[in-house]
Amino acid sequence: MITHQDLKQLQSLTKVPALSILLPTHRTSPDNKQDPILVKNLVSEATKRLDKEFTSRQLEPLLKQLETLVSEIDYPHTLDGLALYVSHDFAKLYYLPFPVPARVVIDQTFATRDLVYGRHREHRYWVLLLSQASTRLLAGTGETLEEVNDENFPMQMTGPGATTPLPYETDSSYRDDRYRRFFQQVNSALTLYENDSLPLIVGGVERQISFFQEVSQNTQAMSPRGYAYAGTLRGNFDRATIHELTPQVWSIMQSVQEAQQAEALQALDDAMGTQSVVSTIGEVWRLAHEGRGKLLLVEKNYHVPAILTEDGRFELVDQPGGTDVMDDAVDEIIEVVLAKGGKVAIVDDEVLSIYQRIALIFRY
Repeated sequence: MITHQDLKQLQSLTKVPALSILLPTHRTSPDNKQDPILVKNLVSEATKRLDKEFTSRQLEPLLKQLETLVSEIDYPHTLDGLALYVSHDFAKLYYLPFPVPARVVIDQTFATRDLVYGRHREHRYWVLLLSQASTRLLAGTGETLEEVNDENFPMQMTGPGATTPLPYETDSSYRDDRYRRFFQQVNSALTLYENDSLPLIVGGVERQISFFQEVSQNTQAMSPRGYAYAGTLRGNFDRATIHELTPQVWSIMQSVQEAQQAEALQALDDAMGTQSVVSTIGEVWRLAHEGRGKLLLVEKNYHVPAILTEDGRFELVDQPGGTDVMDDAVDEIIEVVLAKGGKVAIVDDEVLSIYQRIALIFRY
């Protein structure tokens, strides 16, 4: 699963050639049998295009990286999309919990727009499983959970009361202070992962949750760069598998999403009363680019291609494709609203049928 940090790293790399291969994949058989064939075809296309632009000597390190990366694809455990990024000194693949169009991009930078848009469309959240033995962080996208394994997580408490015995004749306050210090470290590490205010589910035994809530402001209220406390899972999850955790986590997130959607629709009703809403995509486009978008509501599967005419007018077209056509104007609008400080609520299909599937509450 790709994180905000991954995107920042990919977008910062500018070594030519930067090869990006993206494709939709399948979670189940027999559909997933076609995935290796598509990968092979896209790799062949990439190699042919690279051969036309670069010498064999220039390409040798990159092609070795690509061959190794392709061999590492775990086809039985793919999700809805796959992204491979390769340059002379960088190679990484991502299993994506959302589909992306099949394409090969060779440029000065990696192609990340589809990943940015996919993240906007899906409900994302974090799951923090507390334990002095191994505090775990899981990234959630829709019903998909993936464990974070990096320099921060899993995080183990060390020293007295953990990897070594407590000093002789220490009281409970000393032990509690040790736990508080550890969970302060956990909280500090957690704030490194997102700038967004994403929902956070906290799991652990009652005492651990209590200590974490005591030292963490983020679990009490949403802060501009923090987390929205979404719920708790009580128990010991040191050995819990993703498969075991998913139903419990998803049950909490469904409730969170229902509440978020209800709140957004109530805001829309209120804004209708003050006539501060537009619901044609052309007007939404215009106000979004003027920086007036306060809250954008859009149905999850609403996509539409469009163009900007020579005189700057926004027009829908029948089919995506071509250098002048925005394959999905809705995703462009989402990006603009967020970039200009607005919020976005992705709602269920048909919820906005009377608003033509999209609505923008504007600031003034």
